[in-house]
Amino acid sequence: MSDKTTNSPQIRFAGFTDDWEQVKLKDCFTERSERSAEGDLISVTINSGVVKASDLDRKDNSSSDKSNYKVVKVGDIAYNSMRMWQGASGFSPYDGILSPAYTVITPKENINPKFFAYNFKRHEVIWTFQINSQGLTSDTWNLKFPALGSIKMAVPCYEEQTEIAHFFEKLDQQLALHQRKLELMKETKKSLLQKMFPKDGANVPEIRFAGFTDAWEQRKVGEFLTESKIKGSDGSIAKKLTVKLWRKGIVPKEEIYQGSSATQYYVRKSGQFMYGKLDFLNQAFGIVPPELDGYESTLDSPAFDFRDGINSRFFLEYISLKRFYKYQGNIANGSRKAKRIHAETFFEMPIPVPSYDEQQTIGLFFEQLDTTINLHQRELNSHKNLKKSLLQQMFI
Repeated sequence: MSDKTTNSPQIRFAGFTDDWEQVKLKDCFTERSERSAEGDLISVTINSGVVKASDLDRKDNSSSDKSNYKVVKVGDIAYNSMRMWQGASGFSPYDGILSPAYTVITPKENINPKFFAYNFKRHEVIWTFQINSQGLTSDTWNLKFPALGSIKMAVPCYEEQTEIAHFFEKLDQQLALHQRKLELMKETKKSLLQKMFPKDGANVPEIRFAGFTDAWEQRKVGEFLTESKIKGSDGSIAKKLTVKLWRKGIVPKEEIYQGSSATQYYVRKSGQFMYGKLDFLNQAFGIVPPELDGYESTLDSPAFDFRDGINSRFFLEYISLKRFYKYQGNIANGSRKAKRIHAETFFEMPIPVPSYDEQQTIGLFFEQLDTTINLHQRELNSHKNLKKSLLQQMFI
């Protein structure tokens, strides 16, 4: 920002060598003042920037009287003056109208607004917005245009602005492509899970692998699990693990304070199934990974060894279905608020089971599908980290 002595970024496109110039934002933008009640309603989010309000998955809380709404034009930058310090700004690809609580700025000559829109998302720029916002607390911080306009930024010539903006646009297109692929894979798995396990009242699923024709049997969870209660350490020294919500796995537990020496912990082994008694309704299920073998938990996160006749991955996928954990978890405790699901209650829950060979085939299929989903997730994360790094190195 303005206190830096460098006058060029670490990475530049070939052909650009001139120093970047420190300029005030009021020399680059003017505040748009037009008002109108006509047009598509626009909103500004922290993660997605400027979007059509109709595309947001939330209730429309806008005023019925829009006579004082601000006009937004393609090429403007709109921002939430109360949330600019959190990154709630973006380039507008739409014409529309915006709540008076927002600020709309339009670029002057030789200013590429997309260059600034990307710059405004950088952490050190957002920090500058924060310290220039007015208000006593984060709930009252406000960055109106006069304060924004006084902020200095390093700006290259228009041609270099455009090159940089175009580069990040292409990078965003790649990110969007990876995001769509990931969502498609997740939706594919969700759909297959519904079709590859029998629905209520049925004894065969809609989709089966070739060669399997026998009806599935209705059994109980307790026929396939044995609770493990290997005493371990106390809470002050145990290497703890925790079961994350929404089937996000079993991970080491991070503690700010030392645990209690009066609390008994139990050793958990690789390959064991675990769930959170208090979060059964929140899909707190997982299988202990090899790297957490020997870690410990209390009996509020019980662990179970699998008996013969059940494939662990098949079991995990079935009990993670909403129609199992939500329905069974709710009826288990009736109308009581506390939904602590004890092992003996879990053991009584019904589970439809095919032959072991079919279980194994289904389990392997979903394991491979999850591997593909994880690859897409890692690729997406890699691109996000690349963008984050380049934003630091291609701007000043």
